[in-house]
Amino acid sequence: MINGYLKVNVYGDNVANPIKNASVTVLKDGIEIYKETTNKNGETSLISLPTVSKSYSEEEQYEIRPYETYDLIVEALGMNRTIIENVQILDGITSIQNVYMSSIDNGENDVVEEVTPNTLWEDYPPNIWSEEENSNEGIAPIVLKEVLIPPNVIVHDGIPSNTIAPNYTVPFTDYIKNVASSEIYPTWPQETIKANVLAIISFTLNRIYTEWYKSRGYDFTITSTTSYDQKYTRNGTIFESISNIVDEIFTNYIRNGVRLEPLLAHYKSKTNEEGYLSQWGSKDLGDRGYDALEILRYYYGDNVNIFRAKPTTSYPYSFTTTLKKGDCNSDVYLLQNALNYIHGSYPGIPIIKNPSGYFDDATEDAVRVFQNVFSLTETATANYQTWYKISYILTAVKNLTESVYS
Repeated sequence: MINGYLKVNVYGDNVANPIKNASVTVLKDGIEIYKETTNKNGETSLISLPTVSKSYSEEEQYEIRPYETYDLIVEALGMNRTIIENVQILDGITSIQNVYMSSIDNGENDVVEEVTPNTLWEDYPPNIWSEEENSNEGIAPIVLKEVLIPPNVIVHDGIPSNTIAPNYTVPFTDYIKNVASSEIYPTWPQETIKANVLAIISFTLNRIYTEWYKSRGYDFTITSTTSYDQKYTRNGTIFESISNIVDEIFTNYIRNGVRLEPLLAHYKSKTNEEGYLSQWGSKDLGDRGYDALEILRYYYGDNVNIFRAKPTTSYPYSFTTTLKKGDCNSDVYLLQNALNYIHGSYPGIPIIKNPSGYFDDATEDAVRVFQNVFSLTETATANYQTWYKISYILTAVKNLTESVYS
């Protein structure tokens, strides 16, 4: 039997509020096939579910959908029942489904969300490379002083002129993971995934750096539609293999030659059009042994290089160096206290008694559990990805605590 895997994380309003003892039911064609409750970190165990062969996602074909879909019903005391339809499961891949629940006092009944099909399977409107973008090629308006990774991206869930479409505030890395999981397949070669993720990051940072929409009077960063930008799926399924790559390279982007702004890296599913990356073509190049930069240069030119942006200074701690067992310094002390604070919302992360600044067995255990809870690669070291995530979660937990007591 061919199986994929599903992990469900259940939260209240945000990631700082995991919900324990939530009932999670998995259905196929309306029939219940699995049920369990979340642990004290708001997560289920890894659920094995039948799916189709990964061979269907490794070649361009439109006869057999390359993933299976399931529905979720999530129930918790004091919260509106939440239904997530068409959660995507691929062969050998771990799918991560985050579920955000609203309080019953919000006056809602059942909350129903649908995971829309991958852009490589379903036809979506083609991107409109606007006349304005064409005319500004080479002279993109520079608004910000430097390229920064913001904490959040404001996504407009519709075309720019749709004034009634909602805006969603999404953490930057979550946005990149969502778009990549909506637009490529996680079964592809790792270097192909990296190349596509770099294109997605660069496109996003170009919109941020040039303030493309805000300078035109809009109150959002980017849209969710393929007509103008990239496919963002509200509450979409995230694939662990893509998530891990985003965590590794989320501060990287591409530039063309001496131009300062991140490349507005356009792409299509398959094309020979100059200036566009072919997603299926990049898969073929990955199969042939091309690395990510070679793939990007194949489509965007030999002047393309990878650069690194800085995360915004709004986070409380900056990364200095990877912390590991045996280290003893003030950064370890900060790490220990941050994990202990996060423990208040995530009691499954073990408390580090008497933080001393020495990276001991207890600290290593706490880091490893934190990485497991947030689907990071379990290195048991506080590397760049882990430090950034700790800082992000710490900020979210502190904001929640302050809102409760203010």
